[in-house]
Amino acid sequence: MPMMLEGSCRCGSVRFSLASHTPVPYQRCYCSICRKQAGGGGYAINLGGLADSLAVTGKEHLGLYRAEIADEEHPVCEASTGERRFCRACGSALWLYDPTWPDLVHPFASAVDTPLPVPPRRVHLMLKYKANWVEPEIRNGDDAYALYPELSLADWHRKHGLWVE
Repeated sequence: MPMMLEGSCRCGSVRFSLASHTPVPYQRCYCSICRKQAGGGGYAINLGGLADSLAVTGKEHLGLYRAEIADEEHPVCEASTGERRFCRACGSALWLYDPTWPDLVHPFASAVDTPLPVPPRRVHLMLKYKANWVEPEIRNGDDAYALYPELSLADWHRKHGLWVE
């Protein structure tokens, strides 16, 4: 049975729950979108959850942000398909949903209140876009990528025996 995650914004106006096969907060994203919206340490951590299990109270307090992307990989500015949800009352980043992968929703680990498993190693991604003041703590056994990692959230959890049935 997947792990149930419960989360909330800082002020408590929005609360959510969802089931997750991939609850280990191992992936640190240094892209400017994640970093600026939810990454006070220079990165954000997204988990994976089952979109059809997402339950939300306080929907009237939700805001929606779709980033406009223009960088070396996107020379023409385009709106991201990713829908980032946040609390309009306190500004807390809550989750990302992208209709490209309609079965998944990605809560920010920082918004999850449920105790999470400690990752045995980490994956640092989008290092090409990290802020100049950020010094990633890349440890022995960690993987680091200029852009995207080789393994998906699901594949990484399965490879390391951390997939929650």
